[in-house]
Amino acid sequence: MAILLQFTTFVTQYLYGAQNNIPKEENALRIGILSTANINSAALINPAKSHGGVIVSAVASRNLEQAQKYAEEYGIPKAYGSYEELLKEPGIDAVYISLPNGMHGTWAKKALDAGKHVLLEKPFTANAEEARSLVDFAKQKNLVLVEAFHWQFHRPVWPNSTHICDHDHSEGLYTRSDIRWQYALAGGSLMDMTYVISSTRYFLGADTPREVAEAKARPSPQDRRVDDAMEATLRYDIGGRMVESKVYSDMWRPNLFGIIPRAWEAPSIEIETEHAKIYFYKCLHDASLYHYITIYDKRTKQTTTKKFYSGGPQWGQRGETWWSTYRYQLEAFVDKVRGREPVHWVTFESSIAQMETIDMVYEKSGLGKRFLTLRTPTLRPDVSVNPVQALPRLRMYTCL
Repeated sequence: MAILLQFTTFVTQYLYGAQNNIPKEENALRIGILSTANINSAALINPAKSHGGVIVSAVASRNLEQAQKYAEEYGIPKAYGSYEELLKEPGIDAVYISLPNGMHGTWAKKALDAGKHVLLEKPFTANAEEARSLVDFAKQKNLVLVEAFHWQFHRPVWPNSTHICDHDHSEGLYTRSDIRWQYALAGGSLMDMTYVISSTRYFLGADTPREVAEAKARPSPQDRRVDDAMEATLRYDIGGRMVESKVYSDMWRPNLFGIIPRAWEAPSIEIETEHAKIYFYKCLHDASLYHYITIYDKRTKQTTTKKFYSGGPQWGQRGETWWSTYRYQLEAFVDKVRGREPVHWVTFESSIAQMETIDMVYEKSGLGKRFLTLRTPTLRPDVSVNPVQALPRLRMYTCL
């Protein structure tokens, strides 16, 4: 189901991008891409087609031929055979980094040092220590740096600071050769499906939990330092109350009876509070294709349904019905770079708290926190990674 939804999203974005390829402004922001990852087309290339203030001007791979082939396929003007070459290009204003987890912090810092603004794929870094160091460096350079939690930028996702106890469940499907299982690249289920913690913190309006009461990993049989799955109980202090959240991520979730794909398991969030039950279908992936929010009022016994395909409580009149979560994210990124106040933003404090929470879970599980990649991996001529191939299904329940 996850792969099917993602493929549908890619195709839809390609078609809308082709139909809405608008002329570029003279001073358009020129963005380069570090890697030839699968996610690039959905996260940046197609959204940029409908943004007059953005030009995807270059792509870099550790293999020049690979970069040239990729550039030709997507109509990107320049291709480079190393990441360093792209960062030296004076005509590039910003970079999108979709490299493996353990390389995020290193190359974000190099990009900032080269004077480039950075749109950085999740997870922000390999661990909290690296996150704090990267944030300090970005502040020193006075450049824009943001973690690409695209789902938060979408119009139906409203600010929610109610006190919620939640249970999160996510599922995904990857081959065992995928880089997500590489310990040297800061791999692991919780690192890749970091949405389960991100969404918990977002809807609670919380930073780092008071404690991780328990955490249990299901190690990969290929490398027991890497988690195939992770479940944990997080405890937060919210408004003078203790809220307990149970999170679960799984990168190796088999078909039912070994043969039946779990097509009914769609990305969604269910929240139960004292007076209401809220169900948000397709909250974390591309809600522009289809989504709905149902609100059941326990007092009146009435259910209302809401859909937001443009505008909404955050964006007002900005946006189109076909804009993806990534397109809204790009809109906010350009606003920030141009000195305008973005409608929504993933703050430095949030990204640090996210990595602190992930570290706490890994430490509690006994696997230990992840580390940055100290040298360039030699897995293939270029590392291709799709950071959003897994679509989490989240359920949140109150414990008040």
